[in-house]
Amino acid sequence: MTCNLPLPAMLFESNKNNNPSRPSNSVEGLIMSNPTQTTSAPWRIGVLFSRTGFMSVIEETQYQGTQLAIEEVNEAGGVCGRELVPVAYDPGSDSAAYGHYAKRLMVEDQVSTIFGCYTSSSRKAVLPVVERLNGLLWYPTLYEGFEASPNVIYTGASPNQNSLALCRYLMDTFGTRFYFVGSDYIYPRESNRVMRELLKSNGGSVVGERYVNVYARWQDFVPIIQDIKRVRPDVIFSTVVGEGTVFLYQAYANVGLDPKQVPIASLTTTEAEIAAMGFDVGEGHVTAASYFQGVEGSANNAFVQRFKKRFGADISTNMCAEASYFQLHLFAKALQQVNSLDTEVLRSMVFGTSFDAPQGAVTVNPMSGHTDLWTRIGRANRQGQFDVVSQSKEPVHADPFLIGYGRATQTGSVQ
Repeated sequence: MTCNLPLPAMLFESNKNNNPSRPSNSVEGLIMSNPTQTTSAPWRIGVLFSRTGFMSVIEETQYQGTQLAIEEVNEAGGVCGRELVPVAYDPGSDSAAYGHYAKRLMVEDQVSTIFGCYTSSSRKAVLPVVERLNGLLWYPTLYEGFEASPNVIYTGASPNQNSLALCRYLMDTFGTRFYFVGSDYIYPRESNRVMRELLKSNGGSVVGERYVNVYARWQDFVPIIQDIKRVRPDVIFSTVVGEGTVFLYQAYANVGLDPKQVPIASLTTTEAEIAAMGFDVGEGHVTAASYFQGVEGSANNAFVQRFKKRFGADISTNMCAEASYFQLHLFAKALQQVNSLDTEVLRSMVFGTSFDAPQGAVTVNPMSGHTDLWTRIGRANRQGQFDVVSQSKEPVHADPFLIGYGRATQTGSVQ
């Protein structure tokens, strides 16, 4: 079923202050006062990104990407003549709060589709809720792979879409001795496990491995940097997230280490973290991502222009904001076809759906519920952006369980 009717402007429900009370009930009251108004009542969707706490440095941009896409959909007439109205909560960078708010969204707010989460800990807090209540979580963040759920659409990169290419580039360019630094939770440890196996298979080695608390401050990185100076690795591979990323790179710069010789390489350091640490601090370091603001193409030029007009000319887009943006458009495209938020009906349409995203064409792979994305390697410059030094010729098929690992490491996907 397809439909196309005019629609009024968007109303954005939000509870930014992490208050356990229910969100504004203006839209809920509209629906309950006229339960038979099924053709014009808004589509209510959940949004769970932290706009406070140590993860807000990146999750605020995911919230912005989601918000921008919602506004675009509504300005174009909504979906089947009905506007999208988010019910948004701020989990405050507390992993357990994501599960709490996911349950509130589904039980009290009667929302079945949720857009949110950055860390794997927050995703895993929401996962049993959406599986038990048969909701649908849209997850716009790269992660460690080795997971598949019928109740999650994964739109961030899996290891075969970033780790393989990054490992190959770093070994070819800088050397084979890696030092791991990570935040102490699921994603860093599992991503380091994958990178360790890649190194072992290709003649590399791990010469050091340290973890810090997710709430780590700058002092916690001083002894790690001192150890790095002592060990003298070829590459520092960082899986530090949130504010800790800023402190790590600043500690590195403070002792005079040179990224031209021994860079910090990451899957998680985006334009947002570079802006927070200082452009001079970030210059020369390496990130593997499906998207950078400098990607060429009309779709990205339009996206960047709209994003900056909406949120400020000094704010850069990044891979997490971009995934949050395009996944909302993928959702709206599928919803337009089925005219239903029923999880079973909607999911069947989402699988195989494509969208001309800012990074290039993307498709939700029906084999895994993950998304076929582009692979790029970027090096930060003095303007706080990334110069793309390598990229795939086409989208890389999602392989979250690294089933094609042997073939991929031999032939490569990045040109």
